[in-house]
Amino acid sequence: MTEDYLYFGSDYLEGAHERVLERLIEVNRQPAAGYGSDSHSERAYDLIRQACDCPHATVHFFVGGTQTNATVIRALLRPYQGVLAPNTGHINVHEAGAIELGGHKVLPLPSHEGKLTAQAVEDWVTTFYADANHVHSVYPGMVYVSQPTELGTLYSLAELEALSAVCRWHQLPLFIDGARLAYALASPSNDVSLADLARLTDVFYIGGTKCGTLLGEAVVISNPSLLPHFFTVMKQGGAVLAKGRVLGVQFEVMFEDGFYQVIGREAVAATQAIQDCLVANGYELVDRSVTNQVFVRLPKVLVPIWSDKVQYATWELAEDYVVVRLTTAWSTRPEQVTDLCDFIAQHPAQS
Repeated sequence: MTEDYLYFGSDYLEGAHERVLERLIEVNRQPAAGYGSDSHSERAYDLIRQACDCPHATVHFFVGGTQTNATVIRALLRPYQGVLAPNTGHINVHEAGAIELGGHKVLPLPSHEGKLTAQAVEDWVTTFYADANHVHSVYPGMVYVSQPTELGTLYSLAELEALSAVCRWHQLPLFIDGARLAYALASPSNDVSLADLARLTDVFYIGGTKCGTLLGEAVVISNPSLLPHFFTVMKQGGAVLAKGRVLGVQFEVMFEDGFYQVIGREAVAATQAIQDCLVANGYELVDRSVTNQVFVRLPKVLVPIWSDKVQYATWELAEDYVVVRLTTAWSTRPEQVTDLCDFIAQHPAQS
């Protein structure tokens, strides 16, 4: 890699926001209780409950996303149940069978723009129970989606309300993966608030790893009666940190003064600038992104040139092009966007 290599491969390539690091150093030598019962974690729980307008919620901190998904899903499901998810969902394509390792099957449904519709869930569940032999099959036990989706799209409030209604009608807990939630909240196209998520789901989580913390995800259980001994389930899975304050301090910072709500703004703005540049230089977008992920069709003839200069994620291989993903983050700087756009202009898709 050269010094001028451009890193747009993911949104966890840098450490943490300076506010987080400064606070960690500030409290580093202060003794604190363990396992998430310290004063910083307790304050973070309260700040998150306030931001979600959900005073009865329970909040738990995890280290990373796959650990979070696997633990929540294992806790919610009975041994004979599986989890309905969009076929593009993270638990179906990028978690190495972590859900299956816990003894549960991912039941993938067709998605549109990365989203699972209420109608798709309704149709699947109705068809399942219409089969006289359904007792020989894995039962639907919950529904998993993410906001933003794996393709960077957003559920609208109306879409989530419809999905929530179907889940409640069929008594299927709704779990939303919010690994990149800060970028959804920062998007001008978003109309779903944290309070909406708490109201419409049974469990969701607020991502930190990809959104400005060194590590960490905050699980919000808006329906605590579903998971009365969740801490113990976490402990069984090795998901409880003795030094829980490491996570608590970070989320305390993120939820002071509404910081989490705005930390993704620059990333979303950078995405729009990159997309404008790509289109102006003849590149074809898979779809117009409204969050922090750009999916673009890269002509195969340009792949060697791009690979020498830009870090990206390869998403799909076709005969004449490769779909690649460019990702911005809370840490993306204006000069990085300028350098990428200069590179794109020097290597247009159509000359």
